[in-house]
Amino acid sequence: MAVIHHTTMSPGKLELLADWLPSRPWYGGGSGGPQLAKAGGFRLDDPEGEVGIEVMVVTDTRGGAPVTYLVPLTYRGAPLKGAEAGLIGTSEHGVLGRRWIYDGTHDPVLVERLLAGRTTAQDQNTSDAPDPTVEVRTAAAGVPAGLTGPGAVTETAEATLVTVGPAGRERPLSALTVCRVLRPGTAPAGDAVRGRLLAGWSAPDGARQHGVFAHLADFDD
Repeated sequence: MAVIHHTTMSPGKLELLADWLPSRPWYGGGSGGPQLAKAGGFRLDDPEGEVGIEVMVVTDTRGGAPVTYLVPLTYRGAPLKGAEAGLIGTSEHGVLGRRWIYDGTHDPVLVERLLAGRTTAQDQNTSDAPDPTVEVRTAAAGVPAGLTGPGAVTETAEATLVTVGPAGRERPLSALTVCRVLRPGTAPAGDAVRGRLLAGWSAPDGARQHGVFAHLADFDD
């Protein structure tokens, strides 16, 4: 169960993201830095109960047309060895103390929860409350069992690509694409796509949007 503590964080999540986002290749804002507003998201449970997992949606309203970004986050009570490239920052939590906050594409707990596709998404703001609007669609072949990750993490202008595969396999089996710039719609599709994660968010005018957050596809042999 995702337990929500209604308390303070210093610095807050949006403060940390405002400093971190401009360093990403998929950030499209100007030199003035983003002006962020929370636009949606959900939580996932860590089976071990040690890592907080939040899939957050934020909208940058500075400049011209608003841009909506997807930022999966993990919250840990100690640094994650080997994930230094994914560290967004640290924050003092009013109940749990110091938390190390990571871009979840670098964290095996978040990646493997996404790959499992069996964890019921939880409401972003309420404890023990499933979020039925989050949908997993799988192809007829289904998602291969036993996938682990992250392997290589590669940033593009639109997404983050994470290689995944069974433990011990010399060559990665699949690529998990985390869509960073969100747009409404159900694409992508194709023979190589094994599964898609779709969810919703709020546009700046309050309209509800729905689109692909992540998808898993096979590598070509």
